[in-house]
Amino acid sequence: MLGMARFENQDLTDAEFRDCDLTRARLIGVVARDVVIDGLVGNLVVNGVEVTSYVEAELDRRYPVRLLMRSDDPADLRIALSQLRDDWARTVERLRAMAAGSEHRRVAGEWSAVETLRHLVFVHDSWFRRCCLGSTQPFSAIGLASDFVPDQEEQGLDRAANPGLDEVLAVRGEQFAELERWLVNVTVDELSAIAPVPAGSGWPPYAVGKSVVECLRVVLNEDWAHHGFCVRDLDMQER
Repeated sequence: MLGMARFENQDLTDAEFRDCDLTRARLIGVVARDVVIDGLVGNLVVNGVEVTSYVEAELDRRYPVRLLMRSDDPADLRIALSQLRDDWARTVERLRAMAAGSEHRRVAGEWSAVETLRHLVFVHDSWFRRCCLGSTQPFSAIGLASDFVPDQEEQGLDRAANPGLDEVLAVRGEQFAELERWLVNVTVDELSAIAPVPAGSGWPPYAVGKSVVECLRVVLNEDWAHHGFCVRDLDMQER
């Protein structure tokens, strides 16, 4: 186990912390202007004020779909999925109108638009098909997992895959349709039941014991969050 890191009288201007665990980090006497934080943030105290609740309330105001995503009612979840799908449709239309190759362009080291969509293919396969449906089928080969996901090839992923936008959108369309059909028939009791995660070492390993709706919310939240990341990066490209 590594000892506690301590930075004192350091200039961290333009520093980037990626995939870092900053739990219980303390920033004392710092200058923090033009700072951007994207991640799983909770109980964040700034100058003695816990600000997470303000941030969450503002996000809900800007994106009402988040309220639907937290519902236990299948009807609300269907509406949320429809809104997420419409958001992506508009973004894809925008992407097609941009310069050739924009869909494969990375901005500031982030995933390209195609890579982002491929990641959501993987999220659907892992958190919906495997966790909500109990599927033991291999994941879609073009899905893109984060580097820390182990045994990717064994789960069906092809690290060498390089699909085009249309190929990825075709898979995404099938997944959206599959989820829509399921939400038409699923009940509140089925959503609250323990997810039928198959035994074994497949991804995600920490879904065991979660409810079906908790696993479903991971799919919806990832879809919403990564759409925001994609729009942010397209804005930067156009600037």
